[in-house]
Amino acid sequence: MLPTTSTTRAVASLLARRAFSATAASRAGETVTIPLKSTFDLHKIDATEGPRDSVTLPKTELIDMYKNMVLMRRMETAADALYKQKLIRGFCHLNIGQEAVSVGIEHGITKDDAIITAYRCHGFVMMRGASVASILAELMGRKDGITKGKGGSMHMFAHNFYGGNGIVGAQVPVGAGIALAQQYLQHQNITFSLYGDGAANQGQVFEAYNMAKLWNLPVIFACENNRYGMGTSAARAAASTDYYTRGDYVPGVKINGMDVLAVWEATRWGKEYALSGKGPLVFEFATYRYGGHSMSDPGTTYRTREEIQHMRSTRDPIMGFKNVLLEHGITTEADLKVLDKEAKEHVDQAVEEAKASPEPALEEMWTEIYQKGTEPDTIRGCVPQEIIRLR
Repeated sequence: MLPTTSTTRAVASLLARRAFSATAASRAGETVTIPLKSTFDLHKIDATEGPRDSVTLPKTELIDMYKNMVLMRRMETAADALYKQKLIRGFCHLNIGQEAVSVGIEHGITKDDAIITAYRCHGFVMMRGASVASILAELMGRKDGITKGKGGSMHMFAHNFYGGNGIVGAQVPVGAGIALAQQYLQHQNITFSLYGDGAANQGQVFEAYNMAKLWNLPVIFACENNRYGMGTSAARAAASTDYYTRGDYVPGVKINGMDVLAVWEATRWGKEYALSGKGPLVFEFATYRYGGHSMSDPGTTYRTREEIQHMRSTRDPIMGFKNVLLEHGITTEADLKVLDKEAKEHVDQAVEEAKASPEPALEEMWTEIYQKGTEPDTIRGCVPQEIIRLR
């Protein structure tokens, strides 16, 4: 009896994965030095003391970076489809095009370092260790979501990841507070406090700069400048779009946020700087989102389709990194195709798992409001007449 087409494909896929695993294992421990194609703009930092112009990393970690970016894009593309199927409701902010920022940062720090960001957070929480299935389930408001289906797109949390925050710019001073705790407890870790170009004009951002520099906190304030706020270009909203200089007395670095290796090197250097007692930094990641501000925004009324296509074809972070890997002989086109296929299979399976997860029980809606042991016997519902018993 001849094997079916599906069986043949499955065997071929398994053999390809085994071949790739064997190749990757043979490379374990090997490192490679790669000159950066991107340069850094510096503010109040001497060029001889800034980030290096090359990176030296294990080949396996470079391949992991590629895997992370491909998986992240597949996940966000699936979220796009699920929203259009009306399985995801409400707000949904995707980071397609910005994958190099979260991947580069995470590979440049450790899980003991802290991250806090705004509502475009799915990629960051994935890099902190959340499964794709738990993120998609959260987006759909399901019980197995990373926040039990109660947070949605904008409120996800993981190990030393403090959200996903919906109030524009409000996470920046909270990030300074996390860094203050690290300093007070004498932890040798830093905090990345991320925000967008739209939030960069909030007054609380500048207040956080002041406190952080006053106390030399181990915090990196990182602006993800994707060129557009909520339907408005940065140039129309800000008198100065040199966000890395906005800290004034706080040194700054502008980084190509479409280059994962440049992000990694800036992160590595920035952590060393912040932990040396010199205090905070302001980073600006020059990046780009391919989609709209959120799923309700077509993203083409305030910019041209030609601009988006130009960025996709010339500056794409995944394609650019793929070319680097091939140029330096770190992997092969065939190996990368295996990784691409695995990412698709992984996300397809995660979508089915998320769909199978039930909605949380109604009683779950009023848990975790109070610290355990301090809950009142009852709380009021949506109208004064509605009384909900907690115990």
